[in-house]
Amino acid sequence: MQADGPRACRFGRRWYLNNESWHPSVPPFGEMKCILCWCVSGETHCQRQECPPGACASPARKDNPCCTKC
Repeated sequence: MQADGPRACRFGRRWYLNNESWHPSVPPFGEMKCILCWCVSGETHCQRQECPPGACASPARKDNPCCTKC
């Protein structure tokens, strides 16, 4: 028997609809803003934000809290 539509994903205690994306919350750290997860036909996929290599003496994280910038 087949389902009527794409399946939802469960991550932790929450359910997410197909094609929905979110930043995961991982106790005791809280929301992981540098990681993005999304639901694809019942499977959860997560990826850390990729940052360009930083090559400076004193990096800062002004515009993007996930990546350093000179």
